[in-house]
Amino acid sequence: MPGDRLQTTLRFFKALADESRLKMVGILADKECSVEELARLLRLTAPTVSHHLARLKEAGLVAMRAEGVTHFYRLDAEALRSLSRQVLPIERPAERPIPTEETKEQKVLGDFLDGEQLKSIPAGRKKRQVILAWLAGRFDPDVRYSEAQLNEIIKRHHPDASTLRRELVASKLMQREHRIYWRLPER
Repeated sequence: MPGDRLQTTLRFFKALADESRLKMVGILADKECSVEELARLLRLTAPTVSHHLARLKEAGLVAMRAEGVTHFYRLDAEALRSLSRQVLPIERPAERPIPTEETKEQKVLGDFLDGEQLKSIPAGRKKRQVILAWLAGRFDPDVRYSEAQLNEIIKRHHPDASTLRRELVASKLMQREHRIYWRLPER
């Protein structure tokens, strides 16, 4: 937060950090009042009310108009809105995605992949399933692959083709019949 905005914020909150001043703001939001009228309504002395009004005026929250020797105060609603926007800007909080299966999958992929290379085969079942689904995505569902073709594609991503080949079949991502493999439709 820049220094001038910080000072504005401090003045704003200091001005409102008092029960009597908050009550004054509430009263002045409804009607214009003199120091004497506020003193009577709040059961405070006129000098105390004047002190609080000076703090509110310094923060830009109240406006004053003179009528003869009497000063009338009112809440400056537009100034309050403007200060509120400066002090409490409506900014979108940093987008923090709610953990979903997709973001969990992305994290697993980020942890276990280096580009298209699988760093290691996850030991955990759920993480392994994410990696196997990613690997299955490397195969066209309309193509039948010989075991040699399947191994060649797997080895582009990890050297242990036999383990990954067995895992793809065991996890029902690929089907095998007579050493021919094909990708099953996504569930």
